[in-house]
Formats: sequence, C-alpha cells, structure tokens
Amino acid sequence: MFSSKVFGPLAACALLAAAALPACQNRPIEGEKAATEAAAVTPAVVDTIKIKRLAMQRDSVKADSIARKMGQLPGAILPGHRIVAFYGNIRSKGMGILGREPKAQMMRKFDKVLAEWQAADPSLPVMPALHSVTITAQGAAGSDGKYRLMNSKSTIEETRAWAKEKNALLFMDVQVGLSDLPHELPKLEEYLKDPTIHLGIDPEFAMQTKGVRPGKKIGTYDAKDVNYAINFLARIVSENHLPPKILMVHRFTQGMLTNYKNIKLDPRVQVVMDMDGWGNPTLKKDSFKAYVEKQPVQYAGFKLFYEYDIKPKGSHLMTPKEVLTELNPVPLYIQYQ
Repeated sequence: MFSSKVFGPLAACALLAAAALPACQNRPIEGEKAATEAAAVTPAVVDTIKIKRLAMQRDSVKADSIARKMGQLPGAILPGHRIVAFYGNIRSKGMGILGREPKAQMMRKFDKVLAEWQAADPSLPVMPALHSVTITAQGAAGSDGKYRLMNSKSTIEETRAWAKEKNALLFMDVQVGLSDLPHELPKLEEYLKDPTIHLGIDPEFAMQTKGVRPGKKIGTYDAKDVNYAINFLARIVSENHLPPKILMVHRFTQGMLTNYKNIKLDPRVQVVMDMDGWGNPTLKKDSFKAYVEKQPVQYAGFKLFYEYDIKPKGSHLMTPKEVLTELNPVPLYIQYQ
C-alpha cells in the first residue's frame, strides 16, 4: 500500500495560595508600618502548569461522567453522522481534489459525492468537510532544517471561507517533517477554537525518529504522540466550552502507528483511524482489516483516491455501496483525494 501525497503546501479555576502574615511580637511605630507590612508579605508563587493540569483532570472526570450517562458529550458529531471530506490544498493541484479543479467545478463534484453517500445510507446524515493540508512536509529543509511549511494566513482564511460557504467542517492536517507535534500544533490553536474546525495528523511524514527528510521513508507516530494531540484538543475544548473535537490519524502500514493499545481516549476528542492508502479494492480492504479492524482505536475512516485507486490494472474507485457493505466496522469518515 502506498500513499500518493505530494509535497507542498467548567474553565481552569485559579488556585491562589493565601500568604499568611507572621505573628507580630512588637507593634511597629506608625511611620514604619507600611514598609514593614510590605516586607513581610511575600507573593505566593502560582504554578500555572499545575493549575491547568488539575483543571484538565477535573474536566476529564466530568466529561467521563457525562459520557457514561449519555453515551457521548453534547454536540459530538460521531457516531450520529458520516463525514465525507475532500482532501488537498486549495493552492496545489497535485495534493488532492480540493485544489486540483477550479473551485466551482470541484464543489459541483462534491455535491454529487455527498448525494451518493446520503442515498447509499439514508439512515445516517452526511456531513461535508474540507480536509486541508495546513502544515505540509517539504523536500527542502527550510531555514530551520525541519522540512515543513505552514500555509499562509490568507490561504488558511480562504479555505476556512470555502468551508463556511459550504456549511462544512474544516480539518487542518499536519505533516511535521523533522519537527514534532508539540512545536507544530500550538500554531493552529487559535483556529481550533472554532467549533467547526478539527485536526488531522499524518504519521507518514513524521520523520524525527527516522532521521531523514520526508519522502525517503515512511514516518511514524507512537501512542504518546497521538495522546499529545488528544490532550491538546481536550484542553482547547474545556477552555473554550466547545463540543468535542475530532482527531483524524492517517495510517496505511503497521509501522506508521506503534503501541496503539496505549492510546488514551477522552470524551472531549473523537479519534478516527483513517486507512489512507491507494491500490485496488482487494489491497485496500486487506489494509483496512489489518490496521483498522484488527487494531481498533475508536472510529474508522477510509480514503479513496481519484487518480491512484484506478491505476492498477483492473482496478476501480470503490463505490459508497462497496465501502458500506465490504468493510467492518463501517467507516464514519470518508475522504477523497
């Protein structure tokens, strides 16, 4: 299985310790009182990191309690919808359908695909999404040697406008190159405060443990990396009183995700493992079985490639009916590249 990506583009309560004045043995004379009191009072040191950690733990316990009673948190998109997304970058023809065709033509195709999925399974509402590669692995090192580049603010805002125009979700996808999630995800925090914006992370281009530039080898994430992303999103949800976020993780090989059993789910974040590889239907279904069905995390996703799924001899782009009837579990996230 190969990937065809092309390089391019509730809140925390303040816990303040009260400073105690020492017992006075001798009453100071009036003129010295102010100076003596100022010297006696030592400002308490506020451990903001500890405060945030305690708030996260409290919010997580509350979320767990609500989820146990209701099955999920209010506003959760999954499993009550099926997300159908167009993937790519609006500035790149080579990264996927999102930027390959003129906007109007692409949107007409998107409408047709959405209608096909709704007709294939009328029981589940289809929710459109644009999945935009926002931080993109690069073939060139860049000034800091990290082999990745973030979209300009204008590109991000234009993509965001397209999604709002379509009443669609927006996924911001991250390819870290030789950087890592703790350095890259904070760049997106202001955008992720929008309840309609969600996150995707791509192990294929996470090269830190490989020590080579993107494209030379297939990269990898460990459960600890996924957990970092989950905790990052959960904090944003709690601090901004948002409905649950979705975290989509690409995968099409065994090595792209290690120690999946150690992934710690949080009701504030819904995790989708997306089988992201191209080939003929048999190969795609086998990969889905190996890396999604047999190594489940939470929700299932499946990717379809307009250009590359049809390349193998005798191959074809799988139809909604085929995906719905031939994959188990049935994917709730569908992505077209």
